[in-house]
Amino acid sequence: MERSRNDLWVGLFVLIGAAALLFLALQSANLLQVRWGSTYGVTAKFDNIGGLKQGAAVKSAGVVVGRVNLVTFDNTSFQAKVHLEMDSRYAFPKDSSLKVLTSGLLGEQYVGIEAGADDKTLTAGDTIGTTQSAIVLENLIGQFLYNRAADGGGAQNATGPKK
Repeated sequence: MERSRNDLWVGLFVLIGAAALLFLALQSANLLQVRWGSTYGVTAKFDNIGGLKQGAAVKSAGVVVGRVNLVTFDNTSFQAKVHLEMDSRYAFPKDSSLKVLTSGLLGEQYVGIEAGADDKTLTAGDTIGTTQSAIVLENLIGQFLYNRAADGGGAQNATGPKK
């Protein structure tokens, strides 16, 4: 009887440990969203969101103040429409601006919010009009190579033709 009781406690402990590991894995991969407080939803349109995904962080001054709730495509303006769930603890002015940023050189993308100076604050259902699209590394490299080719190699023409 004592052995089966010990086996039951060990099994329960292992089960709780496995559930905790699963929870942490899903949280770290942004596949599980647990909201402890109230939120309000705002939207914004971007020309290019790069690799921004649902569940990505919304940060201000490095602090997570919300999450990307949904990413859709607007057929009339041909832009990406991003729905954000902002934490109610943080009130941002209506003239705040959004940028799609990258953590590190090749890290995951997130939305950065810069506070404006308006007296009125964002409320549920508002649309943020001032946005800056993601910087796509492939476009920057392509533009650099195109400019180098247009200059004819750049440094070689500056020194004159080789003799």
